[in-house]
Amino acid sequence: MNSTLNTTFTWGLIGPGKIARQFADAVHRLPGSQLGLVYGRDLAKAEAFAAQWTRNDESGKSAPRFTADLQALLDDATIDAIYIATPHSQHGEAIAACLAANKPVLCEKPLVPHLALGQRVVALARERNVFLMEAVWTRFLPIYRVVQDWLKGGVIGRVTHIQSAFCFTAPYDPNSRLYNPALAGGSVLDLGIYNLTMTRWVLQQALGECPEPLSIQASGVIAPTGVDQRVAATLNFPGGIASQFTCGFDSCADNGLRIFGERGVISVEKSVSAGTEATLLLKGEEAQRVTRPQRFNGFEGEIEEAQTCIRAGLIESPAISHADTLATLGWMDEIRRQLGVRYPFEQGQREAHVPATSTPCRRPDQRPDALSAVGGRARCRCGVAGRRPGAGVSAWHRAGDLRPAAVQAW
Repeated sequence: MNSTLNTTFTWGLIGPGKIARQFADAVHRLPGSQLGLVYGRDLAKAEAFAAQWTRNDESGKSAPRFTADLQALLDDATIDAIYIATPHSQHGEAIAACLAANKPVLCEKPLVPHLALGQRVVALARERNVFLMEAVWTRFLPIYRVVQDWLKGGVIGRVTHIQSAFCFTAPYDPNSRLYNPALAGGSVLDLGIYNLTMTRWVLQQALGECPEPLSIQASGVIAPTGVDQRVAATLNFPGGIASQFTCGFDSCADNGLRIFGERGVISVEKSVSAGTEATLLLKGEEAQRVTRPQRFNGFEGEIEEAQTCIRAGLIESPAISHADTLATLGWMDEIRRQLGVRYPFEQGQREAHVPATSTPCRRPDQRPDALSAVGGRARCRCGVAGRRPGAGVSAWHRAGDLRPAAVQAW
């Protein structure tokens, strides 16, 4: 990595598609960062993408280069980190290649399509001591700083219930990334991940940490290709807390987030994923409405977080930790299991299960007591624990999985 605090942070990019344009636009507008090299399997497409971000001003940022040779990107010493925006099914292979080349990674959500693969890429990041972060841009939006203050301040009292929705109508196309099982399509991985990761975030702010769900119940509509077209799910947590959400490609919704408490309600208007407005309604009081616009397009927060962590020598972000990512993958695995959705590349795979050892994870905040016995299983304070299937997730990795032997062939 070539960057210091006083130099421009240079990004490489894998997958020059629609989502990548939003990332590149934010990088283009952020002081102190630039897009350096674009990789695409189609050279002409990579060239056209790079050309969009050529600068004609005095900013001092270079015009992005482009290549159809992945190894050229991985070997480029000027690249400080790589952003991955390929279809979901290709994330794991791209992440592994980058980590093996000691390139820090910011990868679009979901990090990978299922928990077993998530465990392996996290293990590889820890083995290689290289930064890896799931690009959950929603957690870094300015409006959620306001919501965070309300939750941590206990303004609405004890949180009792969470409701959210993320739906839109998309024409059925069996070859599109939304409906194609070979590309890990389906509404849960594409949309429901926002509902789930923000459920986890809300409980972390309100309770200090997100407890494991006592149960998950899911129902939905299956598309002709076998992926989930629409899903409704409820996660039940200790203390009587429930989180209900719906996501889908075949309907409309308000796409908001509501957090219910004993003394009031917090609402993020219009978009759980990209909101800019929030309302606090307390019993007997006038509603308090707050607006916090995005500086550019919303992606700037996650980019700055990744850059800060990488420059600090961290291997994960405290704001979206490896434990957060793995827990959400486990929830999505369980939802797909209940719906009968299984991707072709999962066929024949065993659940991730490696005998526990006494090796603690290599978190930057590791303490001597990082492992403790919980029900005969090793449990790490990073939040990742072994547990039996059937209680809300299909498999959880044990602390012992975080060793080189856990990295399997890709």
